[in-house]
Amino acid sequence: MRVRTLRFLLVLPCVGAAALGGLAPPPLIAAVADNKAGNDSLAAPPASQPEASVQTPSGPIFTAADRDRRLAEKGLAAGNHVMIRIFKQESELELWMQRDGRFELFATYSICFWSGRLGPKLREGDRQAPEGLYSVSLDQLYEKGRRPRSFDIGFPNTFDRSFARTGSYILVHGGCTSIGCFAMTNPVMDEIYALSERALREGQDRIEVHAFPFRMTEANLAVHEESPWLPFWLNLKEAYDTFERTRVPPRVGVCDRRYIVADGSQPEPVVAPPDNGAPTAFGICEDAIAGIVPFAGVDAEKVVHVPAHRRVVSRSRGRRFSGRNVRANYAAARRARVAAHSRRVAHGD
Repeated sequence: MRVRTLRFLLVLPCVGAAALGGLAPPPLIAAVADNKAGNDSLAAPPASQPEASVQTPSGPIFTAADRDRRLAEKGLAAGNHVMIRIFKQESELELWMQRDGRFELFATYSICFWSGRLGPKLREGDRQAPEGLYSVSLDQLYEKGRRPRSFDIGFPNTFDRSFARTGSYILVHGGCTSIGCFAMTNPVMDEIYALSERALREGQDRIEVHAFPFRMTEANLAVHEESPWLPFWLNLKEAYDTFERTRVPPRVGVCDRRYIVADGSQPEPVVAPPDNGAPTAFGICEDAIAGIVPFAGVDAEKVVHVPAHRRVVSRSRGRRFSGRNVRANYAAARRARVAAHSRRVAHGD
């Protein structure tokens, strides 16, 4: 009888508390539940499903009708040119759209998962998400397949290949797992894909995709000033700063294993074609004209790796120099013959 009475006295306060409060289990019961669950109940959510990726009732609803409403609120429309910026440390993807010649931020999405650490991708299979200045054309979109409604960012580009970096099929895709790509969840990816595809089908040649380690502020760079990648990140910052200033994607080339960035809001200067008719870029890096071509498209294949300590000369300039050398040698030989003839005449030969 005493055992039953004691059990009744122990249970009664819990029942009373639940009846009076009605809001949450008492601390004792919660503690027991934690003990039964083990340490997993106290661990952070797995990396493949961070809390930030969960859509709250107050967040955006990724339907076509809601997308059109949000576009209209910002004076944008599906089919406007698109630009994408990725920030790994913040796990954010920005989608910008053109309006009246400049780009406006349409949406910032949480990246559900990216693999690796800060720094560029170096080789196939290193499970590292890349950093760099990339671009996407219509043939890089994948409507179907293992990762439907995704796109390949174009790694490795000309810059990456100049460092012999390898990799393939680096995508921005749906879902929440990745071994080198950027996973956005399916609802978010459907929206990104729809706007990107529409822009490309309605006249945009290529969508710029800039993948940064973090927002390229002086404060963030100061935190990472001891990183071996700091020179590379400072090079990327040139593109970041140019876009921040102009709100127009910069023109990007590759010269001597560096990104060369020019203001995309300024008209590209008209440059007379070289003697061999090869394409040139935007009149910079004068000692390495052959190393500057837009990295997107077939012209990118004409860029070859050149060690940093070597001076690069375009084929056209090389031919001009060669022609000048021939003429100079001919003139020198002619002067020598004239001088020899003069000496023979002076000596009565």
